[in-house]
Amino acid sequence: MAPVTELWDILDDNRRPTGRTAPRQDGLVDGDLHVVVHVCLFNAAGEMLIQRRTETKRDWPGLWDFSVGGSIHAGETSREGALREVREELGLDVELGRPSFTFNFQYGFDDFYLLRHDVALPLAAVPNEEVAEVRWASPDDVVELLRAGEFINYRESVVRFVFDFLDHRNIFDSRDLRRGR
Repeated sequence: MAPVTELWDILDDNRRPTGRTAPRQDGLVDGDLHVVVHVCLFNAAGEMLIQRRTETKRDWPGLWDFSVGGSIHAGETSREGALREVREELGLDVELGRPSFTFNFQYGFDDFYLLRHDVALPLAAVPNEEVAEVRWASPDDVVELLRAGEFINYRESVVRFVFDFLDHRNIFDSRDLRRGR
């Protein structure tokens, strides 16, 4: 059976669909934009669940990353893609509202979902073909990994912003979403 081709919806600068798609393996040309999602899970101590990517991943093999991340597929909303990625990478079903914030980058939009969600480790679904291991990490832990070249090459200011956003905002608690907060 031939591998399934992952397609991305192509968006314009205003995040409107252009009506075109592009196969992931072809990459994007200048001016074509797509959506990447990140779900950052935090425990009550303010630590983030981070994941180490498997050595077989095409991009950034063996490096640590935020809790969950990936591109949304053609036809998915950002939220749908984020929920799919959490299930694929961590084996968890969570509830999400809208993104906490978005960063723009050369080829699209990085939607970040921040969620307080106490996760018992180890996770039954990890390791898997995408995630080698997970652990809880403080902001200093993540910055140390970043500086050592062991974390995906986000800017340190992005990592600090994610943790600071958690400290200064009322982010959703997964239990609050179920209660209809």
